[in-house]
Amino acid sequence: MAFYDLREFIKLLEERDLLWRISTPVDCNLEITEITNRICKAGPKKNKALLFENVRGYDVPVLINAFGSKERMALALGTDDIEKKADELREILRLPSISLRTKGDLLHLIPLAKRMINFPKYVKKAPCQEVVLTDEASLDKFPILTCWPEDGGPFITLPLVFTRNPQNGKRNVGMYRLQKYDSKTTGMHWHLHKNGAENYRLHREMGLDRLEVAVAIGTDPVLTYAATAPLPKDIDEMVFAGYLRQKSVELVKCKTVDVEVPATSEIVLEGYVKIDELRREGPFGDHTGYYSLADDYPVFHITAITHRHNPIYAATIVGKPPMEDCYIAQATERLFLPFLQQLFPEIVDIHCPLEGVFHNCMMLSIKKSYPQQAKKIMHAIWGMGQAMFTKMLIVVDAHVDVQDEHEVWWRVFNNIDARRDVVLVDGPLDVLDHASPMANWGTKMGIDATKKWPEEGQKRTWPNEIVMSREIQELVDKKWGEFPFAK
Repeated sequence: MAFYDLREFIKLLEERDLLWRISTPVDCNLEITEITNRICKAGPKKNKALLFENVRGYDVPVLINAFGSKERMALALGTDDIEKKADELREILRLPSISLRTKGDLLHLIPLAKRMINFPKYVKKAPCQEVVLTDEASLDKFPILTCWPEDGGPFITLPLVFTRNPQNGKRNVGMYRLQKYDSKTTGMHWHLHKNGAENYRLHREMGLDRLEVAVAIGTDPVLTYAATAPLPKDIDEMVFAGYLRQKSVELVKCKTVDVEVPATSEIVLEGYVKIDELRREGPFGDHTGYYSLADDYPVFHITAITHRHNPIYAATIVGKPPMEDCYIAQATERLFLPFLQQLFPEIVDIHCPLEGVFHNCMMLSIKKSYPQQAKKIMHAIWGMGQAMFTKMLIVVDAHVDVQDEHEVWWRVFNNIDARRDVVLVDGPLDVLDHASPMANWGTKMGIDATKKWPEEGQKRTWPNEIVMSREIQELVDKKWGEFPFAK
């Protein structure tokens, strides 16, 4: 199903008993974080989305932890199982290989093609502009969270930031935190390697003095996810969202800047970033579980705020996993696996442990067919988009379940010769990596935990794994119900 807006998603969560409405007065300064952090780490019966309806000093409710479980993340994408979405992508990736020799081939092609044709639809009137504020625009009316004690201030944590490439006019939508400096300015924390930062650099190179920006808060959940997705450069996130929701995204032009935003957004901030104006931003309690350090970033100046009647402020918090962002990252792991497999057919599965906070560890299983193939895959991953940040890559054989981390570590601890099987390379690292001696780059490690072949220098016999015979397994299966411990 395609959600019309965030409110439809909230209604579904409530119908499924996946949301807590909280009327107890709470403070957006630290208190909401502490409550949400406890709920994120509670068991499945308590870990639900939270709608804080009584935030001290504000008449705007706060929605948080909406994506904070596998079930809610799947529902956000309009399915009951994200693997179904991944299988749809596999079908679409087959399009170039469909022969069209028969009428049946054509009939199979038509629904696949229709799934892809959901380009944005532009409208002139939109719910997100029910209230338009220009001179009186102020961030002070929204319960922007101060998340952790050492944070540099309140931060907008779930924004969709819309910019354009000044050379080709293509849209980019990213999710970059915004530190509130005052009622009309925020920081713009776009990382060095992100497309928003590239659009900023291109404006400077072209001699332009400002970059127009719009920020949407509280969108249809598919749009929020699309802003986080590691899409190739110049792939429009709103087109990708249209594919995921199987319905075009409605966009409306802003009132004071030449940027379009989702028509059903709860809140929209319009404005600009001055080229070469920087201000100290941070620290910020980040998804690594540590504070990202303060640094200089561009400044976003607000020229207008538009919003719906009775808007809902959507937010998230990040910190030591598991947190809400972990489940967003797991969705990316599953949805982008088909693309990896299209490029590298030997990949069977991937898994990014929550403790690796997305970019610090990836486990891969491969169907190994030639010597040193594991190392080839390591370098391939390090050469791909945001996967280049992966600080540790572990490669195992095809039959190993990489979703079982204990199984993977058993292979690592028993299958490697450190000199032969550990690869160290220097390259780009995520801006948030605090362990590297230099900012933005450092050393990454690959571990080849596959079975070693004689062609790879394994002169000794590689022993067989201990596995019980199938006949005995089946015999015990038949008797299992008779044992007292089976009852």
